[in-house]
Amino acid sequence: MKFSINKKERYSVVTLQEDNLNSLVAPNLKSEFVIFRNEGVPNLILDLSEVKFVDSSGLSAILTANRLWKDEGTFILTGLEHPHVKKLIEISRLETVLTIIPTVSESIDYVMMDELERELDGEGEEEQ
Repeated sequence: MKFSINKKERYSVVTLQEDNLNSLVAPNLKSEFVIFRNEGVPNLILDLSEVKFVDSSGLSAILTANRLWKDEGTFILTGLEHPHVKKLIEISRLETVLTIIPTVSESIDYVMMDELERELDGEGEEEQ
């Protein structure tokens, strides 16, 4: 499985460098997600801009990441540029479950705003 990761203090961007997110790639991707979570990656942005096909095991890997970051941090799916990938997400109704943002830069902005909100909420709870 080929991917790149850009790790920053508040987030990491994983760009999958595969044409297919299928049963050959998905188990390895799930394992990487678990490793990233265990390493303390606070927010994860998954960039699928190079992916042209996703199957059910690929959707499962995406949902695994969403579950891993659900309680702490943010998981964002971005780069849904290929029609087949976009259509599968829509058919699966995952746009109602996942945070999907068009570009990596917009995703980073979203993470930074989400982090700021969490910090402000935390300060408000401490004062009460």
